Amino acid sequence: MSLTAQLLLILLLPFAGIVISGLMGRRMPAAIGGWMSTLFVAVSCLLAFQVASGYFFVNGKSGEAFTAQLPFSLDWLNLGNSGWIRLILYLDPISAMMLVVVTLVSLMVHLFSIGYLKGENRYATYFGYLGLFTFSMLGLVLSGNIFQIYIFWELVGVSSFLLIGFYYDRPSAVAAAKKAFIVTRFADLGFLIGILVLAYHAGTYDFRELIARLTDTSSPYLSSAITASFLGLSALTWGLLLVFMGGAGKSAMFPLHIWLPDAMEGPTPVSALIHAATMVVAGVFLVARLFPVFAISCPAALEVVAWTGALSSLFAAVVACTQTDIKRVLAYSTMSQIGYMLFSLGVSGYGGEEGAGFVASQFHLFTHALFKALLFLVAGVVIHAVHTNEMSGMGGLRKAMPFANAAFLIGCLAIAGIPPFSGFFSKEAILHAAHATHPAIYWLGLGTAGLTAFYMFRLYYRIFWNRPADPHLHPHGGGVTEYLPLIILAAGAVFAGLIPFGEYVSSDGRVFALHTDWAFSVLPLTLSIGGILIATWMYLKQNERSDRAAAFFAGFYRAARSKFFLDELYGFVTKKIIFRFIGAPAAWIDRSIVDGAVNTMGVAAETGSESLSELQNGRLQTYGAWMVAGVFVLLLITFYYLK
Repeated sequence: MSLTAQLLLILLLPFAGIVISGLMGRRMPAAIGGWMSTLFVAVSCLLAFQVASGYFFVNGKSGEAFTAQLPFSLDWLNLGNSGWIRLILYLDPISAMMLVVVTLVSLMVHLFSIGYLKGENRYATYFGYLGLFTFSMLGLVLSGNIFQIYIFWELVGVSSFLLIGFYYDRPSAVAAAKKAFIVTRFADLGFLIGILVLAYHAGTYDFRELIARLTDTSSPYLSSAITASFLGLSALTWGLLLVFMGGAGKSAMFPLHIWLPDAMEGPTPVSALIHAATMVVAGVFLVARLFPVFAISCPAALEVVAWTGALSSLFAAVVACTQTDIKRVLAYSTMSQIGYMLFSLGVSGYGGEEGAGFVASQFHLFTHALFKALLFLVAGVVIHAVHTNEMSGMGGLRKAMPFANAAFLIGCLAIAGIPPFSGFFSKEAILHAAHATHPAIYWLGLGTAGLTAFYMFRLYYRIFWNRPADPHLHPHGGGVTEYLPLIILAAGAVFAGLIPFGEYVSSDGRVFALHTDWAFSVLPLTLSIGGILIATWMYLKQNERSDRAAAFFAGFYRAARSKFFLDELYGFVTKKIIFRFIGAPAAWIDRSIVDGAVNTMGVAAETGSESLSELQNGRLQTYGAWMVAGVFVLLLITFYYLK
């Protein structure tokens, strides 16, 4: 089978699940629909592994470096003198890696959902939505031009809206879906403007040509993008920052993060797919795709990426320490880890040792997908068993749910960066890269690492240790379709860190050897272990230590628990300022001037037609009178001109 056929099948097989669920969902047993969708994604996953192994081990290299391959290209839109917009399948190291991540996690979520959502209404519809999301995300990572990626970017947004709002009979789910959709639309507006700016100056939408033109110092395209300016910033800087704005919205970076915690209203497996492993890393993938332009031609924009990631990571870690809903804790944990990936890209250079941050970022993207999906799916098992998201309704579940206890512990050790779990190797690589180039961000990342270990083990102990909330509760575990994905993901969380990742993915395509510096790791490990020990002291058993700590930091604790009142601030700005001073005047102009002008013309036409209708009343004497009057007028005109 050719590479083109393989990539098209990887992309279109999940779409086949959408078609079957949409056209035949009500005509077939629900279980068959779920299994068929899962089978399509399983085949797509196997093909993704085959394509990735072929690319990395057989035909991906040209000389010493991996190069991009374009096995499929189709002229789509003719832009006249500006050329064509082409539909391109683009295969390079990061897209090959993302094919594996997206299809594997999607397969685990499909398999888990078969048992987890058994008996739900709209069962076939749910799998159709999962298929739509998987198709959209695969299209995004395989896109070969920046306009094409925007199309799939918006499809990802639509499918996430449908999945978050799956329980449409719950007002909270509907509100969460709308919130996610609206917030990311603002970010995507910036993305679209950035696309137009970059494409205008590069003269192309194709990634390969765009990157080549905007990184060549002798290129007239780069000169045009640098010399054109607005408000003191070059067009290139504006374009890259606006593109990053779209990525920051999708990846829930501060201050566009407010949709992510509420998005946990969707089914828990959805959180594992969208908000742990795929959709939220789209922003990281986007920056990585354009990384040569950021690193070579516009380091200032990369500095913005670095600080946005670092501050978002720390902010989310602080808030996670105070949350009591287990899915919200994991949501803020996701935001924090995405921040890690972005600041790792931000502190990176291009090529060689300078590109260590790029390698570390993509490595952490890979390992995080596995252990965060594991954590969300175990959370789903727990919620399914105890029928609540609140930690106050849990506790002491380790004996009743030993398998879930072990799987969740593995995920916690991985995200806390404890060796030999996978998160240790990728997180240490990030901290090492930051330490070498950006000490201030390194210290922020170091503090975040300690907080991560603390809040994750706070979560672990509150669920599986501590005092049982209900001594008479006897939770039941899941079935085979729920446990098998946990086993596979747990194995990935343990062993994925041993992959020599830098040999396959790097900023310039050349082999980069990642080394673990154990002397350097002493301080990060000490902070992580310290965070675990403090969580153990406070939460292993029922006590008042956490309450005393909350009382000691009363004001700060209340602010952090309220997410520093950012939702309230957004609500105030939206309702009291935008709606009142922009929305209300705009509505008055629309209602009084625009609609008023249209309505006035309508009234005038109606009045005129009513007046003219008197001429057509059906009475002969009226018609005769008008005829005589007309003849009289014509005679007057004739006599006037004959004089």
